[in-house]
Amino acid sequence: MEFLKKNWSNILFIVIIVLLLIPQTRKPIQVTMNRIIAFSPTRIAVDDRETLENYNWNLVNLQGEPVNFKTSIGEVAVINLWATWCPPCIAEMPSFQKLYDQYGDRVNFYFVSTEDEGKLQQFLDKKNYRLPVYKPLSMAPEILQSRSLPTTYVISRDGKIAVNKKGSANWNDSGFKDLLDQLLAED
Repeated sequence: MEFLKKNWSNILFIVIIVLLLIPQTRKPIQVTMNRIIAFSPTRIAVDDRETLENYNWNLVNLQGEPVNFKTSIGEVAVINLWATWCPPCIAEMPSFQKLYDQYGDRVNFYFVSTEDEGKLQQFLDKKNYRLPVYKPLSMAPEILQSRSLPTTYVISRDGKIAVNKKGSANWNDSGFKDLLDQLLAED
């Protein structure tokens, strides 16, 4: 018993390492850790925002219906690049669902993944998510391309990129909702 009292922190560290090596426990631990450290995304200062000049991006929803991102010209849009195998992506999905439930009728949401439609639908069904998921049919405009998952962009009505967040975040945060409200109020 004395051994355990003296070495409890080392034993705990070893247990965590072992759990991270086991695939069945690694992903849930990574998701939980990402949720713990997820904060509201940082907004880009108005003077530093880049403009999306090209909205031409062909997508298809999970029902097979084609969509072009051009339909979001003049609208506030949230674009999330994600995958079902990505722990930070999975970690932020509950906050996105809550945000979508509140803003889905006023903001255009695009959850874009290159994975198989069946795998995506299975993930959404299992988690009871009702998010608009798309697969790309063409390359995204250059300014919206990223090699990191998740990556989220928030586009204002005038095409300015207000948020360019790589990594997970809490999207249902009051500070982020304030930004969306400001963007929606702009003409």
